[in-house]
Amino acid sequence: MLNPVFPDGAPNWVDLGTPDLDGALTFYGGLFGWELVPGGPEVGGYGMFTLDGHTVAGVMTVPEEQSSSAWSVYFQSSDVSSTAQLVNQAGGRLAFEPMEVLDYGRMGGFLDPGGAYFGVWQPRQNPGVGMIQQPGSLLWVELYTPDVPAASRFFGDVFRWKTEPLKVEGTEYVYTTVHPAGTGPELSFGGLVTMSDVPAEAARGPHWLPYFEVEDVEGAVAAAKRLGGAEALPPMEVPGVGTMANVTDPYGAVFALMKPQPRQGGEGGAPRD
Repeated sequence: MLNPVFPDGAPNWVDLGTPDLDGALTFYGGLFGWELVPGGPEVGGYGMFTLDGHTVAGVMTVPEEQSSSAWSVYFQSSDVSSTAQLVNQAGGRLAFEPMEVLDYGRMGGFLDPGGAYFGVWQPRQNPGVGMIQQPGSLLWVELYTPDVPAASRFFGDVFRWKTEPLKVEGTEYVYTTVHPAGTGPELSFGGLVTMSDVPAEAARGPHWLPYFEVEDVEGAVAAAKRLGGAEALPPMEVPGVGTMANVTDPYGAVFALMKPQPRQGGEGGAPRD
């Protein structure tokens, strides 16, 4: 799962674009207990969702005419400009030019060859999410792509990711996990999925899906529905992994909920900030 020390290439930030900031706070506050620290005009109103005083995600308002609300996943880089060159060389595209975000860091937005958007965050004052692998915080990320081998090559060229096949216990399905260069599979932070294997997600096109940890997946899905969200994929138990489900918020942003199997030694995550 996620490493509390983010090496280059590891996911270090997620944010939500939503047409209704107050409505999003009502939903995610009710579901996870998140609170909002609003952003000022100097950052375009970009705010932070926090849990117990720790930053768990960013949030910004998008125009209502924009296609839908969406979650975005960002990956660590010590040099966004160099990463942009690698993206171009590997066949990806620039979504927007790398830019300074005050003294917080630098960011860039890109599209992989399959069409999935991803962000890159070069931290300065803002090191990334301040809590992982605890209920209500980021646990895992997953790419839905039309071509897993091509995605593996692209992200290997850009971030030096390593991939490992993982046969799902009791099935013939082989899941592709990814971990940072210089680490082992025990520090895998995400997976690559062929879109056609999951029709409900394939309908959304190529995209990154963030997973947030919960203590009770069925209960969290029920809460999401009460708060105006919807079930996208029903809860399912994956042997050796945990229980998970996909849901959408009231504005269409899809994300996943997961209760992982007990970690080795009973250790959980910890705040980073």
